[in-house]
Amino acid sequence: MSELYGGVETGGTWCVCAVGRGPGEMVARDQFRTGTPQETLEQIAGFFAGAPPLKAVGIGAFGPLDLVADSPTWGHVTTTPKPGWKHVGIGPALRERLGVPVAIELDVTAAAVGEQRWGAGRGVGSLCYLTVGTGIGAGLLIEGAPWHGLVHPEVGHMRVPHDRVHDPFDGCCPVHGDCWEGLASGPAIAARWDTAPQDLPDDHPAWALEADYIAAGILNIVLVVSPERFIVGGGVLEHPGMLGLVRNRVVELLGGYLDTPFLRADGIGSFLVPPALGDDAGVLGAIALAQSLDTAGM
Repeated sequence: MSELYGGVETGGTWCVCAVGRGPGEMVARDQFRTGTPQETLEQIAGFFAGAPPLKAVGIGAFGPLDLVADSPTWGHVTTTPKPGWKHVGIGPALRERLGVPVAIELDVTAAAVGEQRWGAGRGVGSLCYLTVGTGIGAGLLIEGAPWHGLVHPEVGHMRVPHDRVHDPFDGCCPVHGDCWEGLASGPAIAARWDTAPQDLPDDHPAWALEADYIAAGILNIVLVVSPERFIVGGGVLEHPGMLGLVRNRVVELLGGYLDTPFLRADGIGSFLVPPALGDDAGVLGAIALAQSLDTAGM
């Protein structure tokens, strides 16, 4: 297959664009800060204007998004708290500017697609890709395809146990206060301890508390969705030792209830794993989404 495909990841902080066919086959890549919608869309279009001809483009975007194919607002950001981006039609705007078929999914869903195609999710039909950083989000693949219901999953805003005696922090989510994201995202750590996460020492109590919250949310997803693999990434989970703390806490919270070796201490290392594609999981997943459009004959 010699055709080239475009991939775009519009994150809350950074935007990544690439042209290629997969890992090791990217012929162009650029990264820039996510600015206003007009600035960002112009930069994306400018990047692809200087690229070779493309067969299709995939987008992994921050949300919430309207992903209903026949909706008049398909491909639009909906109720995001990111200033200026509410109701911006990312999908339609890039389809019109680039003149090629466009696929769009949530950024974490695109990362899940990339990891299943080329990374830590190869060989499994269902997986969850979780990122804990500026926010908390997860993409779910069921039988190899992105899962949507009424809307796409928004796991960062589910509730996890919050013992206000042990942790009196009110949470930092502007909508829900002490939802999972409001308690356990990078900004939540910074607000609770008045220190950037990267400046906290390894023995600070913040990390044990963070592991408790992350493990509680992961366990909720495991008990509801039961994915075959759980891929976890993002800046918070990249802190030294954090993944081990979370794995141990998931096993403790489950208490042996589910009879599978992958949720016991000696097997969870094969179930709860880091991403293999690193920071390119999202943009590579977007390229895979573009390739799936071509395969579908769209």
